[in-house]
Amino acid sequence: MTTNQAYKNWAKVFNNDATLTSAVLDRLLHHAETVTIEGRSYRMKDQIEEP
Repeated sequence: MTTNQAYKNWAKVFNNDATLTSAVLDRLLHHAETVTIEGRSYRMKDQIEEP
């Protein structure tokens, strides 16, 4: 699963339901690895203007 939202922002996705958000994240992250990628989007490289 991929997302551009930090875990702390997931409550907004689930209508500010903290219980549901906690349950979903608990199940998704159990035995999972989180990989955070920072920097410019390679996929959008042709649409981003160079400074």
